Amino acid sequence: MTRSSPLFHIELEVRDYECDLQGIVNNSVYQNYLEHARHCFLKHHKIDFADLTARGIHLVVIRAELDYKQSLRPGDRFTVSVNMEKVGRIRWAFVQEIRRQPDDTLMVAGRITGASLQPNGRPAAIEELEPLFDQAEG
Repeated sequence: MTRSSPLFHIELEVRDYECDLQGIVNNSVYQNYLEHARHCFLKHHKIDFADLTARGIHLVVIRAELDYKQSLRPGDRFTVSVNMEKVGRIRWAFVQEIRRQPDDTLMVAGRITGASLQPNGRPAAIEELEPLFDQAEG
């Protein structure tokens, strides 16, 4: 991912209940942040997750790689960026970062690999995603 030009990003704020007894965001909550950003990214690009499912195309996560660099705390504002890379005919990767604001400190770096499948588990190519790869490569 080119740090200077994410394809998409959103800004969020840590809520108290997302933190554990140590006063930091629980490690599992970061996956929620990343997933929310991916869904917003698709919606921003007019790709309706529910519509794809209704058409029998299932977007599934097949691998999640997260590098935890530092911890967010209650009230921290942060951005979640999303870029896409094509991995194969039916696979892609969302390359994401969570950065604390306003100091732009990298908190989590992630690579979430997904695939598109038919209800029977067979591969399903999604034409709607192709323009996103062109933007990411350009």
